[in-house]
Amino acid sequence: MKKTLWVALLLCLSCTAVAQRSGNMSKTEESMRKLAMAQLAISSLYVDSVDEVRLTEDAINGMLSKLDPHSSYTNAEETKRMNEPLQGNFDGIGVQFNMLEDTLVVIQPVSKGPSERVGILAGDRIISVNDTAIAGVKMSREEIMRRLRGPRDTKVKLGVVRKGIRERLDFTVTRDKIPVSTVDAAFMLTPTTGLIRLSSFGSTSHDEMTKAIKDLQLKGMKDLILDLQQNGGGYMDAATTIAGEFLQKNDLIVYTKGLRTPYREFRAQGAGLFREGRIIVLVDEYSASASEIVSGAIQDQDRGLVVGRRTFGKGLVQKPFMLPDNSMIRLTVARYYTPSGRCIQKPYTKGEKSKYNMDVIDRYNHGELTNADSIHLADSLKYKTLREGRTVYGGGGIMPDYFIPLDTTRFTKYHRELTAKGAIINASLKYIDKHRKQLHREYSSFDKFRMRFNVPEELTALVVAEGEKEGVKPKNDEEMQATLPELKKQLKALIARDIWDMSEYFAIMYEDNPFVKKALELLD
Repeated sequence: MKKTLWVALLLCLSCTAVAQRSGNMSKTEESMRKLAMAQLAISSLYVDSVDEVRLTEDAINGMLSKLDPHSSYTNAEETKRMNEPLQGNFDGIGVQFNMLEDTLVVIQPVSKGPSERVGILAGDRIISVNDTAIAGVKMSREEIMRRLRGPRDTKVKLGVVRKGIRERLDFTVTRDKIPVSTVDAAFMLTPTTGLIRLSSFGSTSHDEMTKAIKDLQLKGMKDLILDLQQNGGGYMDAATTIAGEFLQKNDLIVYTKGLRTPYREFRAQGAGLFREGRIIVLVDEYSASASEIVSGAIQDQDRGLVVGRRTFGKGLVQKPFMLPDNSMIRLTVARYYTPSGRCIQKPYTKGEKSKYNMDVIDRYNHGELTNADSIHLADSLKYKTLREGRTVYGGGGIMPDYFIPLDTTRFTKYHRELTAKGAIINASLKYIDKHRKQLHREYSSFDKFRMRFNVPEELTALVVAEGEKEGVKPKNDEEMQATLPELKKQLKALIARDIWDMSEYFAIMYEDNPFVKKALELLD
């Protein structure tokens, strides 16, 4: 065997030498042969055993690490996990859940999903999966999810404990496609102003957005606040089709070009659902990629205003290359440009990914996130919007029309530590678990809950107790009192989410929100 490998290696060396002498080998061919020879030499002659799959992956990662910050390699499992949120569905049992201490508590079964069909209810505790205990055994959340998920039409047996019933209940659930929604919330802020919060740009985002727009228009929406805060992007097609809902036919949305990729324009197709009403887009330093395409198009076409802080600045187009084992290379092939010609991508140095990843922290340290006076832009970065000739700025990311500073005093250190330790979530789950029937009975609608519900002392005391279990205490009474307003709002929102859904959660969380307040002020 070793003799055969030696012969193969010698043949490679011989062929390479002949090709080099004859001048027939291109640099690309020479590099590829060089790489193949190196791997062949290591796998056949190295002193110890090697993992050849890992060796190949390390070589690919090594090459990509010398390029831009967004070219990447993912193995088959990582690729599947990365694509799932954008594909619009996954196979599973269809429950929203949270971990209360070491037990899975169902927050809500997905409407018309497999769990709801067999009778699983909000508040149920799933304690076993296929006769394997998952409660009281310190099993990780990831492992529990792995056991619950599985191919469509496969069956899973769940052991359930339900409050008020002494015996354990057993359900057999047939797994099915579970939709993943990218529209986090859609609700009316005022009688004529709607808000839609989009978390990412997935394969179903355009359909979700059009449904949300139509639903809000039926409720009287004339103006729209589109919330893209912390939206890290997704599919470019989703960005262009969504932007097209707000623009006139043939309006330029974005164009791309690269060294070996031809220039390409993306324009609105017309017949958009929201071409007339006023629109304001909310962004922050974590709004990236597809979010920047939409906000840049709306700003450059003078279709609406952008409110918030300069966006992330991710304007590189990645083309996916699937490999035989379902792993994937996402290779940067072009750059995005807004209609006015601004390059969305912020500057970077090839091979210096760690420095690039520190950019947002550097912005904070330089004061850009907290003080508008700290933002200095060169005249060379000035561009003009297409209709009104307003000045907008390039240099990476989308600079908003109206700046909202980061409020570093909004959350106390005590609040941040309570959140990090899970004390607030755990306390709200325990409270809802205890008072679920009472809450449903007293608040037949969200409007009644919003107007009448006040967070009781019992619940804040429960948060304090949960915090103390984790060694978290307020520094003094002043810090406790400073924590209470935001803490109570968060608790009320969490209860609303668990009784209704995410729209009700954000409807409460956005009360007195500076981004939303500024948007409403501009509309007024």
